Amino acid sequence: MAKSTNAGPDVLREKIDALVGEVAEGRKAELIAEVVETALKLGSDQAGIADLKLMRRAFKEMRRAAKVFAGFTDKRKVSVFGSARTRPEAEEFKVAVRFAERIVEKGYMVVTGGGDGIMGAAQEGAGAANSFGLNIRLPFEQKANETIHGDPKLINFNYFFTRKLSFMKESHAFVLLPGGFGTQDEGFEALTLMQTGKTQVVPIILLDRPNGYYWETWRRFLDNDLLENGLISPNDFHLLHLSHDVEDAVKHITDFYRVFHSYRWVREQMVIRLNGALAPEAVAELNDEFASLLISGRIEQQEAHPDEREETHLAHLSRLILTPNKRDFGRIRLLLDAINRFAPAEVESDIAKLADIQ
Repeated sequence: MAKSTNAGPDVLREKIDALVGEVAEGRKAELIAEVVETALKLGSDQAGIADLKLMRRAFKEMRRAAKVFAGFTDKRKVSVFGSARTRPEAEEFKVAVRFAERIVEKGYMVVTGGGDGIMGAAQEGAGAANSFGLNIRLPFEQKANETIHGDPKLINFNYFFTRKLSFMKESHAFVLLPGGFGTQDEGFEALTLMQTGKTQVVPIILLDRPNGYYWETWRRFLDNDLLENGLISPNDFHLLHLSHDVEDAVKHITDFYRVFHSYRWVREQMVIRLNGALAPEAVAELNDEFASLLISGRIEQQEAHPDEREETHLAHLSRLILTPNKRDFGRIRLLLDAINRFAPAEVESDIAKLADIQ
């Protein structure tokens, strides 16, 4: 049985800091120390065995997933959702295979739930080397598809919430093909988190076979029952893209990252990282077009924000810094699309020089 201690909080924190200092330093050490301190507080909180087991297993699953993905931070990833029941002869299956083949050709990796049907199709198209499988343990037999089975990038989860967290934090785009409750669940999860600003705005593509009507039927429900009753806003639809064409779906993703790289929040400010600086005229045009999105100031092009000092691998990227209204992430998606209309300044300069030569 563990012995209780009468050590005060300062003494306890000193012990934690000393222990954590053996494996980490700087900001990482601070965060790990907070995790350890929180875990120890469960003892003084008299947490129940069931709660402790849940938190222990959830934390282990999150650590395992983070460790697997850590080796591939230089690659963008697309999560593909769809029915596990879709047969190989179905047109939707073939669409998933083709999409995965094409997005991998563009340098992306594919993430699926690791099962059969659409998941197996996307894994087949991407190949094991370019795939992750996030498999869920279910009361009935749930085996991984033959492409990802036995691969070190297959991660097994006991909890849906830890699995969903991995999908959300590791994906740079989501592609949903026709599916059942699980597909709908993942789609609404992504939409809810983006609509509320709890995760990054990235492309969500509703992909169907040519002449399919699955997503059009779903979209009518949103229009007739949610939008009509004021339960969602018109701008929320900017977070979605319906497609019946693989090439269109691939282009929608690659265009999103043409100039735009990523963003983060520094308190109320949004720091948008760019693959290259924009011309002053482009920044002025963005200010004119999106003035109503800002709650104060203007969109300014600057160097890295001081609070980004830990992210040294992103220091070379240009930034747009603004203070937007956080109640309209559909409009923020439009801003990111608008940024991608412009070639970075150095590219425009090269084009001008080429025109002078010609």
